[in-house]
Amino acid sequence: MNIPVAILILCLPLLSFVLGGLGGAFFKRMQPWVGSLLVLAAAVMSYQTAYYYFFEHSSPYENEVIWSYSWLDLGKLGIITIGFELTPLSTMMLVVVTTVSSLVHCYSIGYMKGDERVHKYYAFLGLFTFSMLGLVVADSIFQVYIFWELVGVSSFLLIGYFTQRVQARAAALKAFVVTRFADFFFLIGILILSSTAGSFNIDQIVASLSSRSSSSDLMFLGFSTVSIGLALVFIGGAGKSALFPLHIWLPDAMEGPTPVSALIHAATMVVAGVFLVARFFPIYQTSPELLEGIGYIGAITSLIAALIACTQTDIKRILAYSTMSQIGYMIAALGVAGTSLEANHGYTASLFHLFTHAFFKALLFLCAGTVIHAVHSNEVKDMGGLRKELPLTHLSFLIGCLAISGVPFLSGFFSKEMILSAAYEHLIPVYYIELAVSGLTAFYMFRLYFLIFWNQPFKGHAHDEGSWAMKLPLVLLSIAAIGSGYIVFSNYVTADGKPFEEHLSLLMSVPPVLIGLGGIVMAWYLYKNVNGVADLLAQRWGFLYRWAYHKFYIDECYRFFTRVLIFTGAAKLLNWIDTNFIDGLVLQAGESTEQTAERIKKFQSGRLQQYAFWLVGGVVILLAVLFFL
Repeated sequence: MNIPVAILILCLPLLSFVLGGLGGAFFKRMQPWVGSLLVLAAAVMSYQTAYYYFFEHSSPYENEVIWSYSWLDLGKLGIITIGFELTPLSTMMLVVVTTVSSLVHCYSIGYMKGDERVHKYYAFLGLFTFSMLGLVVADSIFQVYIFWELVGVSSFLLIGYFTQRVQARAAALKAFVVTRFADFFFLIGILILSSTAGSFNIDQIVASLSSRSSSSDLMFLGFSTVSIGLALVFIGGAGKSALFPLHIWLPDAMEGPTPVSALIHAATMVVAGVFLVARFFPIYQTSPELLEGIGYIGAITSLIAALIACTQTDIKRILAYSTMSQIGYMIAALGVAGTSLEANHGYTASLFHLFTHAFFKALLFLCAGTVIHAVHSNEVKDMGGLRKELPLTHLSFLIGCLAISGVPFLSGFFSKEMILSAAYEHLIPVYYIELAVSGLTAFYMFRLYFLIFWNQPFKGHAHDEGSWAMKLPLVLLSIAAIGSGYIVFSNYVTADGKPFEEHLSLLMSVPPVLIGLGGIVMAWYLYKNVNGVADLLAQRWGFLYRWAYHKFYIDECYRFFTRVLIFTGAAKLLNWIDTNFIDGLVLQAGESTEQTAERIKKFQSGRLQQYAFWLVGGVVILLAVLFFL
């Protein structure tokens, strides 16, 4: 692979950011087209890179550093580099990020038409794409952190793009604060890993720490330093990937433009935590207990999100909780990959689902954008019967729902079957949780489908489905939602970078398919037509329904912790300390100065006789001291 191609893949989205940010009014009309073409060119180069790596590379599936620049020499800790490294994981992520980003850029041409700040919107999209690409191809852990923070900054700008809306500004701030809190632990974690390994290079860290025994490390509370570092790194990933209990920012982030949700909160940023665990997976394998805990966190996340999604009425929030649930699926798959044999299964299943999920979830979000664009509302109560007014959107949304529900033989069917099979081999509780979640997923997705396109007749006038710029991404993503499972199913990559061939297990496929079909049938019975049964069930299960509808009051718990314990309790304590100690010391210093001045001001009387007396007295005392010494 040529070094200029690698540099261009990174720099073309960055150029879009520079042109949109500095071009001003001159690029206001041109920026949507310029930005889209630049990211499309990066996507084409990413496909070329993937073809080279998997089919023309002299050593397929082995890591290769294309270029690396030595930035800082920190002595014993090694050299901090900025580089471009190809691995099976980074190559796949290059394709995913650039593909979804280019389609979102294209879709936004029609969706954001008429917006006065569209050049800034495309500048922020370019910055985010650049940041995400720099993250996935990093060859040093320090580079990962730099681009990790850039991803957070660019997502903050995109979530709060509609600055005139209070909710958008609050959502951007909430996402920024929660992810920064998690990133603090992430920074400590990578410092522990790099100092323990004596290097910032990721390959050297993985090679060093995956081969050493935990008994040789320093222990704290029964855990090795490496395990503590890995746990802290996972906390950072949990913040970006909206895993329980750091998920509270994701639903509010839907205040950003819908194409932004398709890019950031469906296919790229929220999988950063999955990418992080997968990148350091050989080290995580040295701590089976931690890996098992990660699996349970993923399972709990997917279950809680699925239950909440069953009760929500905002189309984008339902998809947001769906994303959270699917990310939990991926993390659970990594968590059940304990031994080397099972790692081939769980690790592969997780990344397989990451690949397929990117396309059908981006498709669902863009379809939601078309629906919102047509009816000017996010609430499903304002929709219904839109299948005739929006035929392409209806078909595309149906394909996305079938794929995410694991219906044979769409892309989601293959990856979910692999995850459940891996869970069944290693952690039975996780298997049953995810099996239940597969039924809930089919239920809430088809609940949403029937409420939008069937149910009650649409009472207003729906606008058309937009220009070709909005329709083309739906068509391409629909094809990807159907076919992406066939592209990688027969030959994927394991944790050690070797090809892995998966065989479909009929026995493991039957339960999730039957449960998924049961969820679809239940949604059809309750929501295809207005019959009042759903409202009756909600009343009968009022307690559970209210808890799920209010998101199990997790946000209220955070508000209590921050407002009552921190802002009220801790603030009062700090105010008392400030008043009695800090201010007291300052006031006491002032009073002491005044008292001292009051006492010594008599020496400044202005009387010459008094000055002469003290002068002669001082000379006599000085002579006496010298005489006796």
